[in-house]
Amino acid sequence: MKSKVLIIDDEPKILKLLEKILSLDGFNVVTAETAAAGIAIAQNNNIAVVVTDVKLPDGNGIELTKKLKSAIPDIEVIVITAFGQIKDGVEAMKNGAFDYLVKGDDDDKLPLTVKRAYEKAMMHREVKELRSRIDSKYAFSKIIGKSKSISEAIEFAKKAAPTDTTILLLGETGTGKELFAQAIHNASQRANNKFVAVNCSAISKDLQESEFFGHKKGAYTGAISDKKGYFEEAGGGTIFLDEVGEMSLQTQAKLLRTIEEKTYLRLGDPKEHSLDIRIIAATNRDLRDAIAKGEFREDLFYRLNSFTIHLPGLAERIDDIDILMNYFVDHYSAKLKKQIESITPGFLDKLKSYKFK
Repeated sequence: MKSKVLIIDDEPKILKLLEKILSLDGFNVVTAETAAAGIAIAQNNNIAVVVTDVKLPDGNGIELTKKLKSAIPDIEVIVITAFGQIKDGVEAMKNGAFDYLVKGDDDDKLPLTVKRAYEKAMMHREVKELRSRIDSKYAFSKIIGKSKSISEAIEFAKKAAPTDTTILLLGETGTGKELFAQAIHNASQRANNKFVAVNCSAISKDLQESEFFGHKKGAYTGAISDKKGYFEEAGGGTIFLDEVGEMSLQTQAKLLRTIEEKTYLRLGDPKEHSLDIRIIAATNRDLRDAIAKGEFREDLFYRLNSFTIHLPGLAERIDDIDILMNYFVDHYSAKLKKQIESITPGFLDKLKSYKFK
């Protein structure tokens, strides 16, 4: 159902005129004559834009703007002020109004202003819906399994999520490290900012410094312009460093400094830049063994290891095999448009007895 525009004014003639103007412009218009009626309509209908007079029988448009924006953040409010009362409009803008118009002077601007406000409201709702879809896909509730080992991992992750601590996820390939990282981000205070996932093993060690921290124009042959790195892209949000054990020693040194100083240096740039970011790292390697071989910095390991979560493999999750199999059967039945009724008990027994290590 298309979202509506609500007009609030206690003068019937003006109400009728504004309704006609906006209806002719293609908007679905509803009306109210009081602030109380307007709030009720806005809360119980699909209202995108409110056009309200400042003076109302039971209040004023300035305070109404504040109440509406507080109750419905993605609604847009346009305040109509009397001639000479521009200060009312300015005050309404401070309370979150999209714009204000002066009666008599700005009548011809109303349709265009409502259109712009409507587009902004729709954009916010689309972003909110997209955010909701991402959250529903990458949430702790979407992690499949009820075994003790996976339940403990989820509980640890939930405890760590609201904090800003660096997290190290340890587990075999396929244990869901990126799913956990995304769920932690979505449950954190940084959820409205970017989540940037980087597979360290997929980046040539010669290019890692530039890819992670960016470079200045002319930093090396082929650097024809300034380039943002992954850390800068994730500023304010979360960066997920998958397979961090494959990071070069030189990049490890820069990462350590970034964690300690909360700053970073672009390649070829002497100026340090501040950085507000959360780091979640993951690996399937034994980092202590990598330290012993001189392939991983011990000081960086202890920085990353402040909160470690072990993600169990199938060998530790035999009790989850039934649940996992049912999920994959349903998933691929829908994807491949096949009707698979059930899994034979014999096949499940074979899977449960299989030595996954």
